[in-house]
Amino acid sequence: MRQTTLHRTTIAAALCAALLAPLTVAIGPATAAAPVTAETRHARHLASLSRDEVGAYLADYELGPAKYAVDLYRITYRTPGADGGRTTASALVAVPRTEKRLATVAWLHGTRAFRGDVASVADNYDRAAVVRFATAGHPTIAPDYLGLGEGPGTHPYMVAGPAVTASVGALHAARQVTPLDPRVLVTGFSQGGQVAMLTGRALRSDGYFRPAALAPISGPHDIRGAELPAALDGRLDGVSATFYLGYAMVAWNRQYHLWDNPSEVFRAPYAGLMDRLFDNDTQEADIVAALPATPEELFTPAFLARLRHPDGRLAGVLARNDTACRGWHPGVPVRLYTSTGDRDVTMANTLNCRDQLAGHGTRAEVVDLGDHDHFTTGRLAVPGIVAWFDRLG
Repeated sequence: MRQTTLHRTTIAAALCAALLAPLTVAIGPATAAAPVTAETRHARHLASLSRDEVGAYLADYELGPAKYAVDLYRITYRTPGADGGRTTASALVAVPRTEKRLATVAWLHGTRAFRGDVASVADNYDRAAVVRFATAGHPTIAPDYLGLGEGPGTHPYMVAGPAVTASVGALHAARQVTPLDPRVLVTGFSQGGQVAMLTGRALRSDGYFRPAALAPISGPHDIRGAELPAALDGRLDGVSATFYLGYAMVAWNRQYHLWDNPSEVFRAPYAGLMDRLFDNDTQEADIVAALPATPEELFTPAFLARLRHPDGRLAGVLARNDTACRGWHPGVPVRLYTSTGDRDVTMANTLNCRDQLAGHGTRAEVVDLGDHDHFTTGRLAVPGIVAWFDRLG
């Protein structure tokens, strides 16, 4: 679910010029009535890229050709917080320079532990994916989620509700920057694959937007039935499993109070480190360096037993945040992208998602990209999703 940060080597001058001379525009409140509303605060122009510049940029990420020039904005907006109040969140908005407007794309990013590693702030794979969808003609919105980007506080990692409200809120907030077609093609990678399914579900009852297709990539769609067992039995990469589980437990404790003392959950010396490591101000490389190589070295034997056989409040938290594919019928085309070689998010998540959707009348197509690692899967999937979205109109 983590994403590597890739650095471009071309069009540096164009992007740097835009960032050195930003245009900050005050935006009024959104007026559309919807179950999730977002009061847009500001839109900041980040870059204007010609078609040639877009092509050179995407070549560095191996994401395919350019069709239209693209303008990039960072928006900040007010949205429901994890505590039920209001908070500020941010998002990247990419606008194709064409009068022909296609369906809107929502791009949901994978696991980010450092707040500065999201697409509205950093130039990385997420930003490149957003530019790829936009240059094809789709206005594209990439929410940073709560507690990341320019949002205050900490990120409620793997808490479904705030991820959805921040994502739907970003779509509404972006309408103050550019006109958006109400049809939303929803996609995302890793954590964002799960959020894509959850967001698509929420958009079915939105007052303006509606889902048009779902294309998640390697998402942890079945935490209890696939991802958690694989993380604990050695099928997943040990370092990745330790990172994801540690991050999720810290975030869930903040949200649901799973323990009184961290020593009930984490072995020494990690019990005293976890809240600081996952404060979203610590670089991911520093987090990984501070953690052990396996979940067995991080968690106490008693808590490992609870993870293997969840009960009580932990079981309730898992059930509440494990609904990406359970119990609903999307009613739109669904493609589930995965790979056999993924040792961060086991392929069983995708296969189980397919079966869960089938149980409610949805025939989802599974696209197996082959024997590739997690991040290669994300990169390889994007051009195919762009082509599929284009065929859907």
